[in-house]
Amino acid sequence: MHRRLLAASVTLGLLASLLAAGPACAQAALDGTLKKIKDSGAITLGYRESSVPFSFLDDSQKPVGYALEICMKVVDAVKRELKLDKLTVNMAPVTSATRIPLIANGTVDLECGSTTNNAERQKQVAFTNTHFLTASRMVAKKASKIVKIDDLKGKNVVSTSGTTNIKQLNDVNVQRNLGVNILPAKDHAEAFLMVETDRAAAFVMDDILLAGLVAASKTPDAYVIPDDAFSTPEPYAIMLRRDDAAFKAVVDKATADFYRSPEGARLYDKWFMQPIPLHGLTLHVPMSPALKKAFANPSDSGDPASY
Repeated sequence: MHRRLLAASVTLGLLASLLAAGPACAQAALDGTLKKIKDSGAITLGYRESSVPFSFLDDSQKPVGYALEICMKVVDAVKRELKLDKLTVNMAPVTSATRIPLIANGTVDLECGSTTNNAERQKQVAFTNTHFLTASRMVAKKASKIVKIDDLKGKNVVSTSGTTNIKQLNDVNVQRNLGVNILPAKDHAEAFLMVETDRAAAFVMDDILLAGLVAASKTPDAYVIPDDAFSTPEPYAIMLRRDDAAFKAVVDKATADFYRSPEGARLYDKWFMQPIPLHGLTLHVPMSPALKKAFANPSDSGDPASY
């Protein structure tokens, strides 16, 4: 009888200790970005100023776009996960050159733009599920008669600093011995302006971004985006810090649930098939079969072959 009472007492004591420690253990388990957000009551989203339609400044100079709306779905999920009544959303402008450092150093929590997920970048940052598939192509004036990559031989060609595109352009330039003079631009808007003003014969960038720049230009019919590509289709994804499993789990679930839902296709239609808040332009880019497959089976893979 005494042994039974002693055992019961010990069991109850252990149970009481575990119950008492529960909240403390849960609090201790919260670390990384989730702890930073909980402690500050704020989350910081990085946005691009001219990555139409993913992340850009609208006619009233407000950050908007397809990727930003996806990020706001993640913000809602984080708020629920942390059981917060209020979560302040701070907006921070980023460029091709600054986006990775600002994620890595903790200044920005989610980069909501048009960033390619690849193995090289995964050494510095992490990515969530793919939200778009693109390929690297060029835009040129129709009057230039540039219709294939070899037509760039000996010409000035621009691309944006800090992008995979400028590396792809350099690689093709060397492989084909084109003698191209590669000009770096600080952002997509500056690069396209160089083509507009004939300082460059072509601008090499992701085809969807080129389509947006052409549609927003004063004379869309004056430009051509040839089929010749500098790359295989590449995945775009929202960027976050590496080695932060708890935060990534929340982001991955939020994006996967959204892409699988009817709401994911509706958001795509809003930004790629309907007039957007930038001079009322419409891109007319239907969702590709490959992206439909990626939405049905969300993946954070940076390998183009997996799509």
